[in-house]
Amino acid sequence: MTDDELLAQRFQEHRFHLRAVAYRMLGSLAEADDAVQEAWLRLSRSDTSEVRNLAGWLTTVVGRVCLDMLRSRTSRREDPLDVYVPDPVVSSISGTDPEAEALVTDAVGLAMLVVLDTLPPAERLAFVLHDMFAVPFDEIAPIVGKSGAATRQLASRARRKVGAAPAPDPDLARQREVVEAWVAASHGGDFDALLSLLDPDVVLRVDGGVLAAGATKLVRGAQEVAGQASMYARFAPTARLVLVNGLPGLMSVTADKAVSVLSFTLRDGKVVQLDILADPERMRELDLTAPDA
Repeated sequence: MTDDELLAQRFQEHRFHLRAVAYRMLGSLAEADDAVQEAWLRLSRSDTSEVRNLAGWLTTVVGRVCLDMLRSRTSRREDPLDVYVPDPVVSSISGTDPEAEALVTDAVGLAMLVVLDTLPPAERLAFVLHDMFAVPFDEIAPIVGKSGAATRQLASRARRKVGAAPAPDPDLARQREVVEAWVAASHGGDFDALLSLLDPDVVLRVDGGVLAAGATKLVRGAQEVAGQASMYARFAPTARLVLVNGLPGLMSVTADKAVSVLSFTLRDGKVVQLDILADPERMRELDLTAPDA
């Protein structure tokens, strides 16, 4: 085996980990793949003979690439009035997809990614690398161009904001029951049944993107969210039970292609957040097919 082949093999051993880092940083599967590819290019051009911890070296490289990508994003992602739902990781309800599981360990649901997407780039980097991947602050500091103490403060500020996000309910069986009840109530247009599943302060986010901008909305409160019953009824006949970021959710399918993905976040058995990606352009890019049950 040549040196180049050995280096490529060592990189492949870390690819799942690096993609998981990039996904948490960017909330975009395509951009995460781009960041990982850029890390490989930088590795292939670098002298790593003195690198003792290749995983750590690659993690910081991916972090630096992601930070640059966050800073150069278009104004659409920076508009505080816009509704943006990050890319979902969809897999079979049986949970037999190792790559999907690697991407969404540590309960990285869409609710958390929505909050992460509101953080300034440096805060997001410090939080993701330190709190999710245990990278020391003195290794993160050079990436953000700050002292170790200032970097620690960045992570602390991010931690307070992320702490306000609803944590996923660990009872997966209960979540599946709620999702199945949601489908039944939506199919029948049963307002009261929908209302019974919702927390009083539930939040609904629908991201229709540019091509379906009229569908984009942010709705708060159980009465108002349940009042969207006609929209849910439209998707219900083609809805399939899937895992969305490791939790039971729904994917609406037409001709074996996904047209929308619905993520549920539960607390104490009630839905506290609903995130729907219904952007036709992004759904085509994700190219999701209906997973086996």
